[in-house]
Amino acid sequence: MDQNQILDLLHQVASGQLSLTDAQSTIAARMQAQVTPDLTGVEVTMDLDREQRCGFPEVIYGESKDAGTIVDILRTQYAVGQLSLVTRVSDAKGQHVVECLPHMIFNAKSRTLRSIAVPEQKLNGIITIVTAGTSDLPVAEEARETLLWMGAEPQVIHDIGVAGPQRLLDHRAQLRAADVLIVVAGMEGALPSVIGGHVDSPIIAVPTSVGYGTALGGFTALLGMLNSCASNVVVVNVDAGFKAAYVAGLMLKRLRQGGHDG
Repeated sequence: MDQNQILDLLHQVASGQLSLTDAQSTIAARMQAQVTPDLTGVEVTMDLDREQRCGFPEVIYGESKDAGTIVDILRTQYAVGQLSLVTRVSDAKGQHVVECLPHMIFNAKSRTLRSIAVPEQKLNGIITIVTAGTSDLPVAEEARETLLWMGAEPQVIHDIGVAGPQRLLDHRAQLRAADVLIVVAGMEGALPSVIGGHVDSPIIAVPTSVGYGTALGGFTALLGMLNSCASNVVVVNVDAGFKAAYVAGLMLKRLRQGGHDG
């Protein structure tokens, strides 16, 4: 543990948010694991200081890594008290990892691995994830898992695409209550613009690779969202549920801190 983490725990004890016993347990758990797996010979360079620099631990991109390498990385993070998130994990690799590491959970729909433990500090505020259709669920689930790992408790509204506009109107109050909206859509990518005309919050639009031939694997939705006439819409890459959620989580984190650290 570094000095900032210790001071944070002391502040929580002083404010009554954390008991002395729980603080002692947290410090003991983080200090007891002094030995981390030997990654010699593995083409991995761990960035264990990223949480101190950037607010959250390093996220592991799992698509091109074998299951054994992922296990070694997660053991290293666990040994230093970091919560883990792995994206783009196949079913076979996900099942292997959870068999080796019972502190991890695998979401097959989102293709993610996440620590069962939750962050000590929650992200206050409302992030709502919206999907245009059920085909967009895997990307929305990647966003939801990312936010849970960050300490947020996202709300989710499914299947309110522009093919049935009355469905959106039924959820207008919930949409307007959100501090940040993540809107996931494929096909022509129109949903973020439509929602943008109903709310005063930032919208992070996520184009998905859902649609027929001229959807071009999400490129059509991406261009449509980039050309949105709604001023509160910004766009991430195709199928980038993780990126949208990470940025939304950072927004809430900065709001909680008052925009600065000291």
